[in-house]
Amino acid sequence: MTTTTPTNPTAPDDVHRTVREGYGRIADSESTSCGCGCNGSLAERIGYAADELAALPEGADLGLSCGNPTALVSLAPGEVVLDLGSGAGMDAFVAGPKVGAEGRVIGVDMTAQMIERARAGLAPYRERSGLDNVEFRLGEIEHLPVADASVDVVISNCVINLSPAKDQVWREIARVLKPGGRVAISDLALLQPLPEGVLDSVEALVGCVAGAVPVDEHQLLAEQAGLETVAVTPRAEYAAALDGFEDETYAAIAEQLPEGTRASDFITSLDVTASKPAAQACCAA
Repeated sequence: MTTTTPTNPTAPDDVHRTVREGYGRIADSESTSCGCGCNGSLAERIGYAADELAALPEGADLGLSCGNPTALVSLAPGEVVLDLGSGAGMDAFVAGPKVGAEGRVIGVDMTAQMIERARAGLAPYRERSGLDNVEFRLGEIEHLPVADASVDVVISNCVINLSPAKDQVWREIARVLKPGGRVAISDLALLQPLPEGVLDSVEALVGCVAGAVPVDEHQLLAEQAGLETVAVTPRAEYAAALDGFEDETYAAIAEQLPEGTRASDFITSLDVTASKPAAQACCAA
């Protein structure tokens, strides 16, 4: 990705526009070395099985993952899964065989080019898996195009940190989940405040760094949205892997870090699991 002049897109509309344009360029690129990830080899290092990756449609793995949310939750046949910020469809295509023919996976992304790229993978997915249970919808994760209480599991991979309204995202997650539904999210979080130059960088925003919040804030936002059994587990593997990759986006961020520091000094990947309270039993007779 070409380095751009640093700016500070703090207004929500500016953030959405910056992220949409950045990920539009990634979707249009033939490269799989970009964004939060860096290259396809990262996926195995952060928890994807080799057979899962081998079964993906070509171009579904853009190197944008910071964890494997489908490994955080046991998906069951017949369940409905919602993938927030589904990108080129990687996690949706991984989840599809797990929920089987009676299940459904819905990917939502706000970037039209990503939706187009993900939908291009539907035909090869159907051919390889024998399943027709994945779909992709254009929409913002702050305003999900999904009905109330219609989803068994919400997953997301390195996306919520991009939102300028993370509290609204968590409220939307709670809204669409069925009672007893579960959450399995991989994301980025801060170990310490980022230097000002990184916060003002477009590369850092599109690279999933500038929008990250402290580790504890993820738990607070989930609980404020009404979710329970919230568990937040930092994972050092992703940031440590970034230190060893040669990626244009990451290099532009690394140049703005204080001398002698690395990305892993400031950020960590994070696993977040939670559930929506089960429905209360109705009145006694």
